[in-house]
Amino acid sequence: MKKSILTAIFAATAFCGFSQEKEAEAPKFTFSGYIDSYYMMNFNSPTNRSNLGASGYERAFDQKSSQFSLGLVQTKFGYATKSADVVVDLTFGPNADLGQYGNVIGPLGAGKASTALAIKQAYFNWKASDKLTLTVGQFGTHIGYEVIDAPINYNYSLSNLFNNGPFYHIGAKANYAFSDKFSAMVGLVNNVDNLNDNNASKGFIYQVFTSPAAGWNVYVNGISSNESAPLSTGKDDSGSYNLLDLTTSYQITPKYLLGLNAAYGSQTGDFQGGGNVGDSKTWGGVALYSNYAFTDKFSLGGRYEVFDNTAGARALRAADGSGTDVSSLTLTATFTAAEGHLLIKPELRTDSYKTAQFVDGDGKDQKSQTTLGLHFIYKF
Repeated sequence: MKKSILTAIFAATAFCGFSQEKEAEAPKFTFSGYIDSYYMMNFNSPTNRSNLGASGYERAFDQKSSQFSLGLVQTKFGYATKSADVVVDLTFGPNADLGQYGNVIGPLGAGKASTALAIKQAYFNWKASDKLTLTVGQFGTHIGYEVIDAPINYNYSLSNLFNNGPFYHIGAKANYAFSDKFSAMVGLVNNVDNLNDNNASKGFIYQVFTSPAAGWNVYVNGISSNESAPLSTGKDDSGSYNLLDLTTSYQITPKYLLGLNAAYGSQTGDFQGGGNVGDSKTWGGVALYSNYAFTDKFSLGGRYEVFDNTAGARALRAADGSGTDVSSLTLTATFTAAEGHLLIKPELRTDSYKTAQFVDGDGKDQKSQTTLGLHFIYKF
């Protein structure tokens, strides 16, 4: 009898342990997202109610003034098992179109309907071991301090470094974590910001991460790719696009964080059919970030940035098509409400150029632009 009881207890214990193990290994489904909207004032009072200037690239997403505007709607799905996970990140709205401009021409060709416009990210991770992870699909770029998702950034408006760098890639990459303080990633991608590869070349991406001290993270990122459009005679091997990027942040105190983003790029020849720039032309910039959390419901962030495109390698140019440079100061307050779901961000930004980039309401040329916006982000 005692043996039967012990056997029953052992079986029950084993079953419970097996059930708990199975429950721990059960696949996990997640759903999240956000919506954002804003109202913007432009102190130049442009008649076209636009924050864009001569080149059309003076701002990334918050392009409208003197009106209420919808930014982006995100729906993000995740499915994870012990050894793999899948992410499907779908976006809609004006900023989704701006962020996925390379997807305007879908698989069916120009002028055809394409669901590719809605895909911001769609990839899977396979954890081949505790240290090695393989990622395949469409994923956000590893380059830069900021991301498209408004709830993650301290500032609402995006930097010129972000606006003139890659947004996303399609390809495969592998990340190896040597330790929790050092890892490296390498990968091959079609090219920069395009659903379809514009030539037969593949871009090489890489990243090195290290954490020299507690609260201090350093990322060295890069991409090297031939972005030239094919010639009538075949592949054009003369084009070369290279970008080296440094991103670092240091949590000085539990309330105060400092960040830095620096990038240097070069372009030779053609860039995706946009015109041959000839011999190597360069661009670059530096952005310094500061954020202080006064309470868990209020923080104040600042960003000072200089961006130099005087060589004219990127799209941010003067009215005559020549290169230009800009210095920008952005101050953003963040108020958190609705149990942490609602972020309210008043933001003041000034951009000062060496060239006349803007026209005010009186038709006069202006070298600077100051905007004041009130931004609402609801995340779930």
